[in-house]
Amino acid sequence: MSLVNIVNMAVLDNPSSFLNPLQFEITFDCMEALEEDIEWKVIYVGSAESSSHDQVLDELLVGPVPVGTNKFILQTDAPDPTLIPASDVLGITVILVTCSYKEQEFARVGYYVNNEYRPFEGYNPEEHGEPDLQNLDLTKVWRTLFADKPRVTRFPIQWTSEVKTESSEMGENKNKEEEDCMTSTNDNNENNISMTDALTDMEQFKSPKRSGALREQHFVSPDGPGPTDMIMNM
Repeated sequence: MSLVNIVNMAVLDNPSSFLNPLQFEITFDCMEALEEDIEWKVIYVGSAESSSHDQVLDELLVGPVPVGTNKFILQTDAPDPTLIPASDVLGITVILVTCSYKEQEFARVGYYVNNEYRPFEGYNPEEHGEPDLQNLDLTKVWRTLFADKPRVTRFPIQWTSEVKTESSEMGENKNKEEEDCMTSTNDNNENNISMTDALTDMEQFKSPKRSGALREQHFVSPDGPGPTDMIMNM
């Protein structure tokens, strides 16, 4: 049994300018006291052609986590455009939010993202000409996450040394993958690209190796019932 379950992930400030921070309001349940902190990571896939263009926007440790329902806003800077191939800045890509415990990833939430060039109202690339990708004005690029249909993948891990591993109960190579298992909001999403047509196996986008020191963030145990609310500026 998983000791931490992501209940909801809402994308805030969406759509937004490409250069604006990314914000996710995350609600999760903690079923039992945890021995260690939880690691959260946000990854921007710079190109489907090579994982060398993936960017770990930031990673942090959260804990100690109180038992019950917890809620926080995870905020990170926009990806560095200089690390993205010019031909991949616009169009569809992927953002991953991963959650790990004891260096074991147990949950991954993936969103498809559309970056669109909008220099002025009513712009049509066929009518007004395609943008110069080598000299793209990023202040005129808008980022839209398809927040209504995240791809959620859960992985069996060993939570404590005393209990049987989930993988022994579920099968060594069996991952539980679900779509639309969370309530996800995006009231201002104006993009009509079909998620069904866009979805592919999220496992093809490999998470990069751990890099740099982890930042720590501590919860304050709530005085009474209800979620623990906090903003994490990454």
